[in-house]
Amino acid sequence: MGILRAVLLVNAVALNVYRADNFRHPAWGVVAVGVMAGWTVLVTKLYADPARRTAWLLGADLAVVLGLVLASPLIKGEGLRATIPGFWVMAAVLAWAIHWHWRGGLAAGALVTAADLSVRSDVTQGNYGNIFLLLVVGPIVGFLCESLELMARERDAAQRVAIASEERARLARAVHDGVLQVLALVQRKGGELATTDPQLGELGRLAGEQEAALRSLIRQQDAADGPDTTTTDVASALEELTRTNGSPVTLSTPGGPVLLPGPVGSELVAAVRTCLDNVRTHVAPDAPAWVLLDDTGAEVTVTVRDEGPGIAAGRLAEAEDQGRLGVSQSIIGRLAELGGTATLETGAFGTEWELVVPRRVLGSPS
Repeated sequence: MGILRAVLLVNAVALNVYRADNFRHPAWGVVAVGVMAGWTVLVTKLYADPARRTAWLLGADLAVVLGLVLASPLIKGEGLRATIPGFWVMAAVLAWAIHWHWRGGLAAGALVTAADLSVRSDVTQGNYGNIFLLLVVGPIVGFLCESLELMARERDAAQRVAIASEERARLARAVHDGVLQVLALVQRKGGELATTDPQLGELGRLAGEQEAALRSLIRQQDAADGPDTTTTDVASALEELTRTNGSPVTLSTPGGPVLLPGPVGSELVAAVRTCLDNVRTHVAPDAPAWVLLDDTGAEVTVTVRDEGPGIAAGRLAEAEDQGRLGVSQSIIGRLAELGGTATLETGAFGTEWELVVPRRVLGSPS
């Protein structure tokens, strides 16, 4: 843009020197040309810093242009054929187009056109052509700038997705080569020693659940590059979860399937699994629990309740400070990422989690 301003300035100076005999007040003409040169140098330096490209600077840029156009008949006399700035006015119009896109280009072009017409006693075919170009070039350049910015954002987004995909693939390989193999080994050994030590059997069962969950997560991440059109029947998934839970769970679901987008349903079921794991860990391995699934159409709600001693006041914050993030991340964090809520009620009556996922946030049909 600075180069264009310099070229337009040289052109304007050359034309004014060539038409020096048209000036009624030559001294003021020299002042006007000096203002153009000084403003070109100053504004080029100011525009070089993106932080200074404010509405104030753009307004001042256009004000200088309009001032020189309106001052032209005072300096050159009545019946002028060309204004002092000439094509130099395009620099401010294009600056507005770059900053405010086609709307800015059109607004600046219209203001300059109005000022130019106001100082002319008659409009020739050449004047009309210049005005037409002024009104057309500003919006077109603004539209092209807006399109280029959109393309740049899309390119950056595509690059971020590609980088994220590569990182997911790397993490998936690391998990497969390390964590999954260890979990599979623990599951197998735990199953072999379950008859001699029930706790080892329970450890093996938990390792098997985590292995299945990790494999499911890896599959979901592998499919993340394209739109995920799969669905999860939360009712069936909870039936499977409660059947293999290892402790007595009473499940109540609607008569039909409760469908959610695949990853959403999987995350909701994973949060329920964490709630049930907490019951076994903090109440008793064989403590009963109750799970209620409700589908109102607008939202899906899962309530998980137990009759344990409850959670002591401040215990969750203390656990989070100690780095134990089961509740804050696996339950509350999961629901927050889904656009839902996880509400806890606890006391001497036991503990109750209410997990709510609104369908309107997910964009799925209600």
